[in-house]
Amino acid sequence: MGRSCIPKYKISRIMGWLQIILGGLVILVSVLSLARFYYAGFFLHNEDICHHFYTAKEVYEDFDAKSLSERVQEVLDRLESLQYKLESKLQELEKNKGTLEKVFLEYEIVRPLHNANVALRQIRLPKIEEEEGKNSTVKEDPLINFFLTEEIRKYITPKENRVGKINLYGTEKVYNTIGHACVLYKNELQQYMDYDIGSYCDDDWNLAQKLMINGCDPLPRRRCLTRASKEYQKPYPINESLWKLPDNKNVRWSNYRCRNFDCLQSKNPKRGYTKCTGCFEMEKEKLKWVINSSLSADFMISDVLKIKPGEIRIGLDYGIGTGTFAARMREQNVTIVSTALNLGAPFNEMIALRGLIPLYVTLNQRLPFFDNTMDLIHSTGFMDGWIDLLLLDFILYDWDRILRPGGLLWIDRFFCSKKDLDDYMYMFLQLRYKKHKWAISPKSKDEVYLSALLEKPPRAI
Repeated sequence: MGRSCIPKYKISRIMGWLQIILGGLVILVSVLSLARFYYAGFFLHNEDICHHFYTAKEVYEDFDAKSLSERVQEVLDRLESLQYKLESKLQELEKNKGTLEKVFLEYEIVRPLHNANVALRQIRLPKIEEEEGKNSTVKEDPLINFFLTEEIRKYITPKENRVGKINLYGTEKVYNTIGHACVLYKNELQQYMDYDIGSYCDDDWNLAQKLMINGCDPLPRRRCLTRASKEYQKPYPINESLWKLPDNKNVRWSNYRCRNFDCLQSKNPKRGYTKCTGCFEMEKEKLKWVINSSLSADFMISDVLKIKPGEIRIGLDYGIGTGTFAARMREQNVTIVSTALNLGAPFNEMIALRGLIPLYVTLNQRLPFFDNTMDLIHSTGFMDGWIDLLLLDFILYDWDRILRPGGLLWIDRFFCSKKDLDDYMYMFLQLRYKKHKWAISPKSKDEVYLSALLEKPPRAI
């Protein structure tokens, strides 16, 4: 046989040439693409380009956003209608004892349909709104697309009034509120709002309180049923409940270290809370504000009420406790609302079971009272020398807002270090309230108690 005229190249040399050719093609395509972007105006400031890409038009070249939005809404309406009919059928089967059919219908049809409905609703299409003489623009509310849980998205979406009427607030929509800090606790808030509508809520009040304390306050409303104690008993009559420990069965103890009120006694080192030591012991609580003390910083209720005889009718007890101050004032025909958080113990439940009013709020929140309405504000055991001066300033001005002219501010046994006393004294005196009582007593070697009874001036303008 004769030799072949075709030279034999090595495979590696062939692969090398192929790589060079492909690399050249990639460079050529990249250069052509960059050139097209340049001529389109992407590397220069071009208002037309910006409007083209960042302003939604009603109809694109091959895409009608408004029609798609309307079509999706139509599908959602049909899904809701079908789901309603199936749920009605389920109720009929339940009445007629059709157990097997009910189970099949619920697990094989209704639930998958509900999940598909929710999944479809999570695809947020921007609203297309037309302005007179302008192109249609995208109308979307802030934060909606930040959350994934459908119930949160439904909650924070503004609710338009029916038939276009202005509501009693004078607005066209109702805006449900959540604290801006909820954005920082996205996972926790979505866990809190992840439930089946109409079913029982999880026993997750501690998760809700964690969100509140961290600034996610106010929390969104929920459409699930609150759990109660399985063996809830009738509360004691009002003539007994003020000074008697409630029935243990009336509290859900699952999220507390203790499982009964006896466990909350001060002698138990593992009671689960540190503030308000002994405030679940009624025999000790009965002595507060009615028995003379050797401490000059202890004021008695009778002495305070003598300063404004007959004028103190309603007030706020701002602190931590089980409502003893409100109970004593009730005996004087004065209505007191007590703020409380469940910091390791059922403070809110205890106050309510005593027949008093608990207000579940944090330090972060503006008080839900109107201006110039309270006759008295009393504070003890909560805001002490740990509190930041700027935070205290905001709180004091909020108290001043709700306290009526001539109303009394009772700072009760506020304690701080001696070196910080001047700063805190200035904070309490800066609003130029009239002094009725003022006392400083030693608490320890380095700490002091400060008690004051101050009167808000008229400020008639």
